[in-house]
Amino acid sequence: MEPLPLETTDSPKPHPRNWRLRVGLAVVIAIAAVTIWVTNSFLTDRFTQNTRNRAELRLALYSGNLQSELRRNAIVPQLLAKDPALISALTSGDFSLSTARLISFVEEIGAASLMLLDSDGRTVAATDRTKIGANYRGNEFFISALRSNLTVFSSERSESNAHKFTYARRLDFQGQVIGVIAVEADLQKFERAWAGISDVVFVTDSQGTIILTTEPRWRGLSEEAALMRQPAQGAIERAIQATSDWTQVPADAYIRGEGVMREDARIPFRGWRMTSFTGYNSVREKVNAVLALEIMVFAVLLALAFYALNRKSLLRMALFQRESADLRALNLRLQSEIAERERMQESLAVAEQSLAQESKLAALGEMSAAVSHELNQPLAAMKTYLAGARLLLRRNRPEEALSSFQRIDDLIERMGSITKQLKSYARKGGDVFNPVEMTDALNSALSMMEPQLRQGHVRIGRILPDVPVRVMGDRVRIEQVIINLLRNALDATKGEPDPEIEILLAAGETATLTVRDNGPGIENLDDLFEPFFTTKQPGDGVGLGLAISSGIVSDLGGRLTARNGTIRGAVFEVQLPILTEEIEAAE
Repeated sequence: MEPLPLETTDSPKPHPRNWRLRVGLAVVIAIAAVTIWVTNSFLTDRFTQNTRNRAELRLALYSGNLQSELRRNAIVPQLLAKDPALISALTSGDFSLSTARLISFVEEIGAASLMLLDSDGRTVAATDRTKIGANYRGNEFFISALRSNLTVFSSERSESNAHKFTYARRLDFQGQVIGVIAVEADLQKFERAWAGISDVVFVTDSQGTIILTTEPRWRGLSEEAALMRQPAQGAIERAIQATSDWTQVPADAYIRGEGVMREDARIPFRGWRMTSFTGYNSVREKVNAVLALEIMVFAVLLALAFYALNRKSLLRMALFQRESADLRALNLRLQSEIAERERMQESLAVAEQSLAQESKLAALGEMSAAVSHELNQPLAAMKTYLAGARLLLRRNRPEEALSSFQRIDDLIERMGSITKQLKSYARKGGDVFNPVEMTDALNSALSMMEPQLRQGHVRIGRILPDVPVRVMGDRVRIEQVIINLLRNALDATKGEPDPEIEILLAAGETATLTVRDNGPGIENLDDLFEPFFTTKQPGDGVGLGLAISSGIVSDLGGRLTARNGTIRGAVFEVQLPILTEEIEAAE
């Protein structure tokens, strides 16, 4: 069947201007990407540094205010410890005017509260009247004040988990301790002031414990423990964090799923430190505003470029639509041709199988003459043994007649083995592979070829391994390959004064069967395995034996090769995957 001629249409060639437009579009996109990346990196670094500088300045201002508050409250106990009215009240025991006097002081000082305690730790006057009568004899500030003649500072955690900061000093009269004046510093007002900003601010003491913070849950914890005490971060927060972090420097920490920068300052008071965490929101807002402007400009340019390309595409689409009808018709013709070729391939596969079987039958025809000659000899011997047995029976010698019958039985078994090999070889091979012992297949093939080899006076040399050599395949087809190779070797040695065929079976990574003859060799190795290629005289063969053998070996996963010997003759080598115990178990 001749292939259908393909109709070709001249498709419009791309105009050089289109290529220039596309290149320009690619350049604009590349410039846009580089510009946005450079702008983002530069502005992010710049605005991040500005935010860090403002955080440092704000932290310095906060720490200065806190230090000033502490110094101002530290002077109050020293002044009140010398107040005559308070000393007189402690010595006389008349505290009727002491509370009012302390209240007048607290409004001027700005302290949280003032308390006057007697020598036993009982509160005798206080700005918070609920504390009058309370005993603080075991509190740290009272004990420290009694032991020192200076103003002492103490920090104690209250029941609400807040810290209470107290300055205390003892009052002496005529060398005796008559009481203690205590001033509670109002540092919580800084927490309330810091809560009005977006930063997270906290103060730690010399042990690293958080004593002031805008996060109430952090009080009494270390910085590491506070950062670990974060709410569970959801998938949406992680996605937002992933999209925001790529545009900024690595975050110092994460607060509520948001990256923040950390700033730290030392407060020159009892080893205190102040730390703040500032978010990158302001940085991203400023950078994104500039990036949005740049993206808008490039988007306008790209829109104009796409509009120009769209006009070109519409013109080309009109041309393609005109060609689509011809292409559809051509597609239908090609589909019908493909279906026809598939049917032809199926027919060729059936024909190939038939040719392979016919090749075997042709080989059987060639062997039949030698087999008939091989069978004539046992038949003649059987006739002789029968005549001798009849004569022995007439002479009443049955024992000797039985030996003749035994010889006749041996001859019958020999004739049966010959015909059994031919019958086995004549059947078609199967599609199911089974373990095949290569030595058994070789011996079976030699048995079938024995009459022809004997008739041609061919000397057979065999080198076989001591261990079994097994492959996975079809024994009938493997025997067919071996018989074809033996027949070729037998034909090649015709006319040789001393014909010889050497057979070598080896087991390594593959099972290798080598058939070597001492004939004239092969002239054309390139076309040797092509169908219908033969060097025999007309009528002696059609050139399918080696082609069929090569196909069988390929189906079994092996390879059939041929070469000329070093001195003379041809060498055919069959390599098949060897069957190991692991492969057999897997099969």
